[in-house]
Amino acid sequence: HNEMSDSVFMGCAILAELGRLTGEERYFQMALRHLRFMETLDLRPDGLYRHSPLDEAAWGRGNGFPALGLTWALDAMPADARERAPFLEAYRNLMAALVEYQDPTGMWHQVIDHEGSYRELTSTSMVGYALSRGLRTGWIEGDKYERAVDRAWYGVKTRVAPDGSLVDVCTSTGKQESLQAYLDREAILGRDDRGGAMALLFAVEMAGRTR
Repeated sequence: HNEMSDSVFMGCAILAELGRLTGEERYFQMALRHLRFMETLDLRPDGLYRHSPLDEAAWGRGNGFPALGLTWALDAMPADARERAPFLEAYRNLMAALVEYQDPTGMWHQVIDHEGSYRELTSTSMVGYALSRGLRTGWIEGDKYERAVDRAWYGVKTRVAPDGSLVDVCTSTGKQESLQAYLDREAILGRDDRGGAMALLFAVEMAGRTR
């Protein structure tokens, strides 16, 4: 870990997958221990993640990474794993917190709870994927989540051009020391590997919903 909320994805998903591949429970235990540690560092009282303890800003991708990490960890954990219940609770709590900040165009912003920040493609793709996956597996249910996925998919589609150009992908971002620093991060217009990958991830998930 390096204190950033990204680590919920970087650590938990890999550890859970190791548990699935090896059948060794210790990897699920390590995944939960890591989740709890990152929660003490970065989970805010309102259910969103600050990006790091340096500042309270709820960076968009700094919440997308935990959403994706919790989703992939749950995908890897067997139903009888003791660690599954706390992961499921963490997933549901984060989805409930995030859905309240989706804007009318279907997007989540560069700073989740700051309406003045730009609408950001990768965080919307990651959160949209996590919500859709949860609906398909039964981890969450309800019209508000269904509507959130549909709006997110519309928002992403309107920001991906036929030639692969993208609109508003936050550039690579380490720990920042202020809200203003997150607001000032460059929004990439054009092609971007990270943004394209996240949009494709969401697209493949949505294709699975329509089959």
